[in-house]
Amino acid sequence: MRKIHSIRNAGLGLCLAAALATACDDDIQLDYSPSHPQLEASTPAAANFGDSIPFTVTVSGDVPLSTLTARLFYGEEAMDSLTLRTKEAGSYSGKLFAPFLKDVPDGNATLTFTLVDTHLSKATKESNISLTRRQYPYLILVTAYQSYAMLPTGTANEYAATEYFPSTDLPAYIKTPVLTDNANEVTFGWENGAVTQGVTESIPFASPVGGKYSVTFNTLTYAASPFFEILLNSAQMSMVDKTHYQIDVDLTQNQAISVEGINDLTDWWIDPDFLAQTSVGNYTFVPTSGRYRIIADLTLKYFRVYALGDDGQPAIFHTADGSGAIWAIGENIGKPSLASNTVGWTTEKGLCMAPMGGGIYRISFVAGTQITADVINFKFYFQMGWGDSKDGTVPVEFDTFSSINGGLVLVGDGTGKHDKGNLYLADGVTLEAGATYIFTIDASGGGATATLSVVKK
Repeated sequence: MRKIHSIRNAGLGLCLAAALATACDDDIQLDYSPSHPQLEASTPAAANFGDSIPFTVTVSGDVPLSTLTARLFYGEEAMDSLTLRTKEAGSYSGKLFAPFLKDVPDGNATLTFTLVDTHLSKATKESNISLTRRQYPYLILVTAYQSYAMLPTGTANEYAATEYFPSTDLPAYIKTPVLTDNANEVTFGWENGAVTQGVTESIPFASPVGGKYSVTFNTLTYAASPFFEILLNSAQMSMVDKTHYQIDVDLTQNQAISVEGINDLTDWWIDPDFLAQTSVGNYTFVPTSGRYRIIADLTLKYFRVYALGDDGQPAIFHTADGSGAIWAIGENIGKPSLASNTVGWTTEKGLCMAPMGGGIYRISFVAGTQITADVINFKFYFQMGWGDSKDGTVPVEFDTFSSINGGLVLVGDGTGKHDKGNLYLADGVTLEAGATYIFTIDASGGGATATLSVVKK
């Protein structure tokens, strides 16, 4: 069954139904006797993606007419629709927009026209139209200070601007020229970590070399370059934005990991809970085997690592068997440092404990740098978020532990000044500045019997 993606002026199509709905007076008689609406459609044989396709439809009938609806289909998907009020017989014209979309091959589309009269009788016509991706004589690369022509490279749909650009960082969007009366400007910008059409947010182009270099773009695949490139075990990390790159990857415990493309790795802080550094750019993976997301933060200069579930989302803790992930969220903690990235109660910044296997989870902090030495106020959650238990019947956090070892930390019970489940330092305890403290949760018997230990390394 064909589905409608977008409808323009759909309200006109409801006018007849609204009129009939109000025709409840006993003096009004509705006439549903047979009628014979007729139409003939004139459409072009070919057009380009991104064009507005003109049409003219001549309509007539033996009873008053109501509406004419025109639709454009790519396969079974209706990409545009226009409804016209047809008060009388005659010719009616309009345009349907043929969307410019990534990876859609040249081919035939279908135009359908449906005429309805006041007796609700219908007449329908269909016509095919050949749609192709226009080969432009040039595209336009738009920066904040200047525009540049992108010329065909000789490869189908590929264009390039080769210039002495003023910087290796070149935020810009791309637009097409308008070459015919029915053509529309198509823009290509940055959205959700990728190039897409219809936006003008700057694409974060970045060249590894200064001076003269090329910016390329493919109007079919939306492949673009240059970008700052980071490789993890030879696999390219995806750009989220100019300062964040990420990759979702299956890793095994003690697997060797190499990182290429970051010139200042000597200045990066490496989280020992996840990565044991063997040399600059080379590491051993510490946690248990599984699927993980690794985010390279170029501003904070560290790799954020967390476990993923089968759905590709941040993993959650399963209380029955102690598997999954546990998240530290709250005040007085932060990585790579409190000064640069305090977690607070922003759940999206939650720190994933390293799952060591068998229901054991571990996270470490350097006192005075990543955890406040004289006061703490955070807790361990079952997810990177607050959870969805509104009545408290489904646990979403560790409110208590069957035992707490180490004598350094206690867990609030909701009385006094400590909220239930929030960790705080025991009376008289101050953490030693510069020392590393390891928090370990043992949930090998499930969440209900989990234990917490905190020790100085």
